Amino acid sequence: MGQVKRRIFISTGEVSGDLQGALLVEALYRQAEFAGIDLEIVATGGDRMVQAGAKLLANTSAIGSIGILESLRYVLPTIQTQRQVKQWLRQNPPDLVVMIDYFGPNIGIGNFTRRFFPTVPTVYYIAPQEWVWSMSAANTRRVVKATDRLLAIFPAEADYYQKWGSEVVWVGHPLIDRMQRAPSRTEARTTLGIDPDGTVISLIPASRRQEIQYILPVMFEAARQLQAKLPQVEFLIPLSLEVYRKAIEQAICSYGLRAELVAGQTQAVLAASDLAITKSGTVNLELALLNVPQVVMYRLNPITAWIAEHLLKYAAPFISPVNLVLMQPIVPELLQRQATPERIVAESLEFLLNPDRRSKLLADYEQMRQNLGEVGVSDRAAQEILSLLPALE
Repeated sequence: MGQVKRRIFISTGEVSGDLQGALLVEALYRQAEFAGIDLEIVATGGDRMVQAGAKLLANTSAIGSIGILESLRYVLPTIQTQRQVKQWLRQNPPDLVVMIDYFGPNIGIGNFTRRFFPTVPTVYYIAPQEWVWSMSAANTRRVVKATDRLLAIFPAEADYYQKWGSEVVWVGHPLIDRMQRAPSRTEARTTLGIDPDGTVISLIPASRRQEIQYILPVMFEAARQLQAKLPQVEFLIPLSLEVYRKAIEQAICSYGLRAELVAGQTQAVLAASDLAITKSGTVNLELALLNVPQVVMYRLNPITAWIAEHLLKYAAPFISPVNLVLMQPIVPELLQRQATPERIVAESLEFLLNPDRRSKLLADYEQMRQNLGEVGVSDRAAQEILSLLPALE
């Protein structure tokens, strides 16, 4: 008897979605082989998912923003992509649909699947963070309505969606798997050709276009001030997308930083660091799992921030995933007006020069790590997904 043929469609966007999607694609192929399933995975995502074996319908890794005004430039490309994807799916019906993060487009995909393929199961993996910053119940209801099974990566996320009536399985955080292959500080420095005893700070300004505009200048001015105080410091900047290379290189030059832009070796850059000054995002968790102290910052367009604060009454306890795991302020978060070069420098010097502050952070990291689940997250997620495939007629 031959293998059973199955088609899974995965929908995601942005750099982090491509990374998590790639880990899931690899695990799905592994688990499908065990189960005797001849699996075809088609997706929206990026290059990492292609390398993992997915057939890409559209590259969405550079489509992403946070905020109202910031998202306007992506409205048309997103609509066009969605239209193309839906047309392809109508002609090539999937057996199952997986949505990863990417809230707006994925709710559209979920509703489309419900309408045109009512018997096709839908899975949400890494659900929208309504459990952190929901401004109304409407979005939560939309997630629950569009999803047959939700695979949660945070314990608090699992509790939240369960209370809303979603069928939830907590699988743990996929970075736990990815970090098994991470180099040590010594190995990373050897790979990158860095002095084993030098002071290295990584700067992580951008995986979205808007972050080049609002985050990079503040971060690089802080780096310039740190360089003046600590002349021996070296800066490393991992390149998230090639499209940002020119802007970052120009900024390095204009701020007079002794910095190296490194492509394709993000994990080595992080592991080699004594400190990271970083935007908020999944990279915060990577740094924590590598035991690298970090100062987290974020800035939006001031108009967007004002609308969120005053009109939408938006408030979140934390924005960094590191702090969200235990809902405790493990790493410093500097947002909007608080994200000044002076504050960033002060927090950075605390980690670099105060051994007690550093020790406390590393102890907090260890406590956080225990709440991220056991190794095998991507395979557990893949098994849950494959278990939902409809039985053969």
